[in-house]
Amino acid sequence: MRFVFAPPAEAATGLLSLPWDQPLEEWTDSRMVEMRQRGISRHVVRFVAEDGEVYALKEIHENLARREYRLLRELQDLQVPAVEVLGVAVDRANDLDAVLVTRFLEYSVSYRALFSNMRGDRPVDKLLDSMVELLVRLHLAGFFWGDCSLSNTLFRMDAGALAAYLVDAETAELHQSLSDGQRHYDVELARERVGGELFDLDAGGLLPFIVEPVAVADELVLRYEALWDELNREEVMRTDEQRYRIAERLRKLEDLGFDVDEVELISVGEGNKLRLKTRVAEPGHYRRLLFSRTGLDVQENQARRLWGDMASFRGYLEQKEHRPIAEAIAANRWLSEVYDPIIEAIPDELRGRLDPAEVFHEILEHRWFLSETAGHDVGTTAAARSYFASVLPAVPEQLTSGDAASVVPVADLYAPVESPTV
Repeated sequence: MRFVFAPPAEAATGLLSLPWDQPLEEWTDSRMVEMRQRGISRHVVRFVAEDGEVYALKEIHENLARREYRLLRELQDLQVPAVEVLGVAVDRANDLDAVLVTRFLEYSVSYRALFSNMRGDRPVDKLLDSMVELLVRLHLAGFFWGDCSLSNTLFRMDAGALAAYLVDAETAELHQSLSDGQRHYDVELARERVGGELFDLDAGGLLPFIVEPVAVADELVLRYEALWDELNREEVMRTDEQRYRIAERLRKLEDLGFDVDEVELISVGEGNKLRLKTRVAEPGHYRRLLFSRTGLDVQENQARRLWGDMASFRGYLEQKEHRPIAEAIAANRWLSEVYDPIIEAIPDELRGRLDPAEVFHEILEHRWFLSETAGHDVGTTAAARSYFASVLPAVPEQLTSGDAASVVPVADLYAPVESPTV
């Protein structure tokens, strides 16, 4: 057996002692774990806990495994949301298929769990928006998925929104760019697969009655076309207005999470036609900013929310101490006086149910709710106590089960949250 991986990958050495000479479905190693509400796969997929992390192992033909390994690495280089590939085991004994090894996406949730345990407002809208954004990002990068489906996507909570990640690239192709025909074909495949998966959920009694499979699948296409048009449409503007109109357009694209690679102005009559070449933005402006100030590595929307709270705390300090406070100092004090105490206060029995940054975000939301009800600001500490008592317990335990259940918290099931009584 040979294990091919991209360094650095220290975890690869720990995985070498697994029983690679046996079919994956027959493994009984104590490190094997089971995941709740796991997605459906056409191949044998098992999970292993090693050195504090969980890995997904998929047994497939060697040619497919090598191809998917290469494509997932290229997606990582392109900074497109996808699972992180660790390596691929090939040349196994007894002519066994290869095994592709990826890092399990912590705090991720499958579509089956999302639909059967809807949590928060507009869960279907959030799911569609996240899938559409992922598909657009892939297409801008020249990536033809070929099998865009709910089963091949994982979702993570990101400050109340959802972020979608590609988890299967068996049928994918990477090109310099995609033609309109390739894009439309990929989107049509996505529509058919999403509709079919929702009908399967409906047949199993897992789909809420308010969700209509055909309407949801058709809406995915409409939202894709709307986002693609926003990113790539051409518009004519007068010469005297083009400067602020271009700046306005660029800001809007930036807010959507995309960058402009090239701006082209084409003379047409009394004005100019604006044509933009859009590309996937280098992800995580607020994520990088927050990490540089605090060392917290979180999702982009979470980082934006935490950065806003930190800025508010800085303003409070300046008002209280009647002097300007440097950003770096404010960040350190916010971390030690606000964020860390809240996260440390999470009851032991409730840890691991949600990403710590998501817990902090929800506490900020809960604080707003309680303050609106009370008619005054209740403060973060009081909001946290109420949240830990009445909201977080409604989220079920979402850890792996088995001998290694306590190794790493993994969330893949969200339950409805009832508003607390004040």
